[in-house]
Amino acid sequence: MKYNSYFDKAREASRKPTLATALINQVLEDVAAEAIAQTDYILAENQKDLDRMDSADPKYDRLKLTADRIKGIAEDMISVAKLDSPLGKQLSSSEMPNGLSISKIRVPLGVVGVIYEARPNVTFDVFALCFKTGNISVLKGGSDADFSNRAIISVIHQILEKHGVDINVATLLPPEREATAALLNAIGYIDVLIPRGSQSLIDFVRDNSKVPVIETGAGIVHTYFDESGDLEKGAEIIANAKTRRVSVCNALDCLIVHSSRLDDLPRLAHILKQKEVEIFADEQAFKALEADYPAAQLHQAKPEHFGTEFLSMKMAIKTVGSFAEALEYIAANSSKHSEAIISEDADNIAQFLNDVDAAAVYANVSTAFTDGAQFGLGAEIGISTQKLHARGPMGLEELTSYKWLVKGDGQTRNP
Repeated sequence: MKYNSYFDKAREASRKPTLATALINQVLEDVAAEAIAQTDYILAENQKDLDRMDSADPKYDRLKLTADRIKGIAEDMISVAKLDSPLGKQLSSSEMPNGLSISKIRVPLGVVGVIYEARPNVTFDVFALCFKTGNISVLKGGSDADFSNRAIISVIHQILEKHGVDINVATLLPPEREATAALLNAIGYIDVLIPRGSQSLIDFVRDNSKVPVIETGAGIVHTYFDESGDLEKGAEIIANAKTRRVSVCNALDCLIVHSSRLDDLPRLAHILKQKEVEIFADEQAFKALEADYPAAQLHQAKPEHFGTEFLSMKMAIKTVGSFAEALEYIAANSSKHSEAIISEDADNIAQFLNDVDAAAVYANVSTAFTDGAQFGLGAEIGISTQKLHARGPMGLEELTSYKWLVKGDGQTRNP
């Protein structure tokens, strides 16, 4: 098969002895430094990708790199280098009556395949997290970001070669779709596959992969403004969750408002108005806003505006008559990514945190914090919305499995 040489080299690299922690950390620090040193080169290649994409496309902001963003990526890599390695960590141990010593320790997943769209930062993030955990990364980026991804992998390979490390610990596949099909069918080569991107990409990978998949789901994010919600606090939280960076999966998509607070809705949305956020409001919320919010940016919501990930300066507003109705609405429309409540009622907060089924649940905090670096993980390989193996921001521990070590002194088992 055309792509077997990539997979063979990755599998061969995975069989080599685990690198010393000091070497791993030095490589990560040097890649971070080299990324900053080669910022002009990376940005020039990134611009080639940007020139091929409509700037109005929601993916444009995800694709775009800047000097500040590269600096932030480098800082995340250094943070990963400074974290303790989970490899070899003992999870449990016991002495059995027959004298067997049994322990459980963390080990790498093995060869990790990642399929992603127009997100060149993922190339750095995946390499850093996989390299730190002794995993081999096989990357399949989208054609939209191919110039950027190739520039980034070249920087990584330069540093790996400098330190005498096999460059196949980080492999970038060609951008064509045939490479995706090969990766989905790479049984015996790829231990786990992680898709990062749109819901359609995630669904495609889940439905077609013969390799085990960890889903990093789309973010249909809600914030519920409770009957007791603080207006000033709420306006800031909602604006930050919606407008900090609209193209990311933790951005707010739907504001849920208790009906008793509709009169406060214009004040609650005043920062959104300044930021020119386009709102799709249900009938009650529309009436509460129409005298204050610009007509060109305020629309009557249609059914399709709810349960939607906008990835742009757009959001929906839903009115509910009770706290229980808010919980029901979230349960029916959530993608189980990030959900928040703004409330001063301790009982409602406690119930919300306990009952809402999502990877990250917030009280009086912006959902913008659903991020591996913000959670102290250094970086993330994605936000898992499933419940098997990993959930939420996936950092170092989530890129490990475990194995059992059994030591004895000649014991045999009798029937």
